[in-house]
Amino acid sequence: MKWSLDAIRKSMLVYAVTDRAWLNGRTLAECVQQAVDGGATFVQLREKDASHDEIVRLANELLPLCRKAGVPFVIDDEVEIALEVGADGVHVGQDDMACERARAMLGPDAIVGVSAQTVGQALAAQAAGADYLGVGALIPTPTKPDAVDVTFDELRAICDAVDIPVVGIGGLNARTVAQLKGSHVDGAAVVSAIFAAEDCKAAACELHDLMEEIVTR
Repeated sequence: MKWSLDAIRKSMLVYAVTDRAWLNGRTLAECVQQAVDGGATFVQLREKDASHDEIVRLANELLPLCRKAGVPFVIDDEVEIALEVGADGVHVGQDDMACERARAMLGPDAIVGVSAQTVGQALAAQAAGADYLGVGALIPTPTKPDAVDVTFDELRAICDAVDIPVVGIGGLNARTVAQLKGSHVDGAAVVSAIFAAEDCKAAACELHDLMEEIVTR
């Protein structure tokens, strides 16, 4: 299906990025189900240590859950797998497959997200056909310790420079998302804030309520 720009922008509000390291014996499928039930509006499958076959298996479990919930589902980096399983799209970094190549492989209807840390990178990604940007890391985080930090002023400058949606990422949780206020960002991307929580549904619900107050449309 084709996601409109407005639909993608609205789906940025609570962007859940998976990481099975936080699940403590729970399955990823059950936690993702709880997350979307609680208010997660977007799901990215990001399992850096998983094999090709394992990512395919996980994607085939999560895609139906997201489709039923009306939530976009993308896969981190793995363009070929996204094509194979029929995911809504991919998220690529500055060092991953180029946005233009991902778009060429997946077609015009796919969602292609790109990581950016500067206005220049953001504008280049938009020009290359990105549908949204993931900007960070905003706050130091153990999930991506080597990520380049982005200041509040740089985040706001990126949001104001592009026409496509922007989601902030890196160290965001219920205690820190207030730092996004006034940045013009469209949402918060979170990992442990949902998947490390004992109750993923409640965690997603809390984040959804907080972000509704922060994001101005």
